[in-house]
Amino acid sequence: MTHQKLQQIKQALNAKFFDRKEEIDALLTALLARQHILFIGPAGTGKSALSSMLGEIVEGSRYFQHLLTPFSTPEELFGVLSLKDLEQGVYKRNISGMLPEAHFAFIDEIFKANSAILNSLLTLINERIYYNNGVPIRSPLMTIVGSSNEYIEEGEGLEALFDRFLLRYEVEYIKETNTFLAMLKQTTSVPVPKLTMDELTFHQQVCERVEISDSIYETLGKIRQQLMDEGIRPSDRRFKQALPILRAQAYLDGRTEVAKADLAILKHALWEQVEQKDKTAEIIIQIAHDSIESFIERVGPEFEEILLKSQNAMVQKTPDARKELSDLLVQGKTLFLEVQAMTRQQPDRAELRNLKEHMHQRLLHMTSMVIGF
Repeated sequence: MTHQKLQQIKQALNAKFFDRKEEIDALLTALLARQHILFIGPAGTGKSALSSMLGEIVEGSRYFQHLLTPFSTPEELFGVLSLKDLEQGVYKRNISGMLPEAHFAFIDEIFKANSAILNSLLTLINERIYYNNGVPIRSPLMTIVGSSNEYIEEGEGLEALFDRFLLRYEVEYIKETNTFLAMLKQTTSVPVPKLTMDELTFHQQVCERVEISDSIYETLGKIRQQLMDEGIRPSDRRFKQALPILRAQAYLDGRTEVAKADLAILKHALWEQVEQKDKTAEIIIQIAHDSIESFIERVGPEFEEILLKSQNAMVQKTPDARKELSDLLVQGKTLFLEVQAMTRQQPDRAELRNLKEHMHQRLLHMTSMVIGF
């Protein structure tokens, strides 16, 4: 049940799906946080192939997948009516193997859901309950991935369904030519490690214990106020639902506390209408990140001080030197994880990548020092 397996899954998915790093991080984050995610984009961008990995990653889970059309009926998602019960005037569906019994699901063209499907789908997504002949049935559903080629339009009656998806991502075609060519040349299938249901439950439970400091809560309040100043008013419920996402982001990076850089994922969660998306991202990125320069000015000297202390401990060789070296190594790894998180959010900044590489090499050296002491 080690965290290392999550990293192996993440690496394998990035090798399997080209130019989908952000979407893969989001999918694994949603999985750990038991939240739902929406992918918006044209056909042929790999939305369904990536989403179907939920069913393959977790062994022993039940996975449901379906493509909706304007003519879809409730039977396609929730099962056919039981003829035996219907003869006795009981309107009951046979839900075996259908969406209400799934742990994970992918619903393609989800905005094609009509009124006959919508109410049951909303309750299932939000409350994880399906009403079969008026009897509430608890669903094991953890994460639904919805997909659509386009956003909803005003007046379609789909606003509530759209709101049920905490994370919303636009998926585009591969941008870089070299990456596109690498995708074309890929001939071998990339195996993806698997989790058991027990392992997933363990990771989800550990995620719930990731700490959120008062400074992070205060920053969330600042984000909320600035969004409101721009006329963007995400619900209190949406902010509350975002907390497990922040914890999962930190845990996926190997940390036990949410960092400021983790807040950047909220640019995919806190807007209400499409036209608010860019402004929301601008506000969140501006508030959530220290400037790159001030971040490096803070982290760089802290890390160099750790290196200096470790060298002194090696020279002095006091009885407590090994423990001191181990503690310093933990401190160095914690700083490295901060840099790793910032680099993930700002991948184009060379100075961050250089700092990350420098820290990585020095931490390898420190690790060998501790082992060989």
